[in-house]
Amino acid sequence: MSTTEKTLVTIEAVVNAPVEKVWELWNNPKHVTQWNHASDDWHSPSAENDLRVGGTFLYRMEAKDGSFGFDFGGTYDDVTPNKRLAYTIGDGRKVEVLFDGHGNSTKITSTFEAENQNPVEMQRGGWQAILDNFKKYAESAA
Repeated sequence: MSTTEKTLVTIEAVVNAPVEKVWELWNNPKHVTQWNHASDDWHSPSAENDLRVGGTFLYRMEAKDGSFGFDFGGTYDDVTPNKRLAYTIGDGRKVEVLFDGHGNSTKITSTFEAENQNPVEMQRGGWQAILDNFKKYAESAA
């Protein structure tokens, strides 16, 4: 019997906005569609989010030129408002997102299990780009 160790990847950003605002912008589908993309040639045309333990989320991600797209979704394992989200994505990998608010700033730390199809640094770069896009959106909306 062999065991496969999971590679954990952590990304983070400090958002200049209070944690309550960050939480709302992170989880409300009308906001998710505004920031959930890694580059300007991609977008999220739709988002659904049932924010509760056992609830599911589904974000559609597509190239703006229509050449490629996929659904990113999962099931919540833990929802602690303004503090923590933990979920299992469709392929079974685990993700944890921590929200650490301090007055008018919030540190977001996201740790995810890497998949085996793409290099870890490529995955880190993509997830970090989405987080950076969230930071930009949140700070402009704050």
